Amino acid sequence: MLNENDAGDRMVFSQELIRAKVGDVIRFVPTDRSHNAQSVRSALPEGQDDFKGRVNKEVEYLVTDTGLTAVICLPHQSMGMVALIVVGNDLSNEAQILDARIPGQGKDKIAALIEEAKAI
Repeated sequence: MLNENDAGDRMVFSQELIRAKVGDVIRFVPTDRSHNAQSVRSALPEGQDDFKGRVNKEVEYLVTDTGLTAVICLPHQSMGMVALIVVGNDLSNEAQILDARIPGQGKDKIAALIEEAKAI
């Protein structure tokens, strides 16, 4: 979780499109202060537990189901600080992710990340 990446983008996750397999553990580390990582309750695969990290604290996410999971930094989601986890190339819950309540630039970035996942 960064205030700025090497490309000059502000309020970003170092990886915004994350490919994973069932059984993987994804670690979100607050490299810069004032960030957290959490799933969006209505934007994850059925059966997958949600997670919510505290601000300035590392959080781990155990992947248990295939599908898409939207991840946000709660303080900066409207600025576009979001990520998308793709598990098993399963995009079947795409509509659910696109319908989730993610404000501002975050919603647009999630849509772009879904398109990027489809293209790969």
